[in-house]
Amino acid sequence: MNNSYIFLKDIRFFAYHGVAPQETMIGNEFRVSLRLKVDLAHAAETDEVADTVSYADVYEAMKAEMEIPSKLLEHVCGRIVKRLFREFPTIEEVEIKLSKRNPPMSADIDCAGVEMHCTKN
Repeated sequence: MNNSYIFLKDIRFFAYHGVAPQETMIGNEFRVSLRLKVDLAHAAETDEVADTVSYADVYEAMKAEMEIPSKLLEHVCGRIVKRLFREFPTIEEVEIKLSKRNPPMSADIDCAGVEMHCTKN
């Protein structure tokens, strides 16, 4: 299984990210989706959680980073990616999408955000 992935889709967080002062005081709803490239061949044979990356543990790492206020979503994504590579050495690539619901701009828009695709060096 050369191309196998673990994913978490549309996880909702309430957090305090943003450039405008009201964003860091009032907060907003954010959504995060992750796609993690991981070799799942061994876990597919053994049926043991120790042989894979636990998405529950990934969620806890992501939640901890979302709780740290940042001005830029790019910064939040960068922190999440670094932490995942550090804490889960079998992750080869991370695709992350982070969006802010109802961003403070004069547009009829559901959300705005960033996407990053990072490969472990």
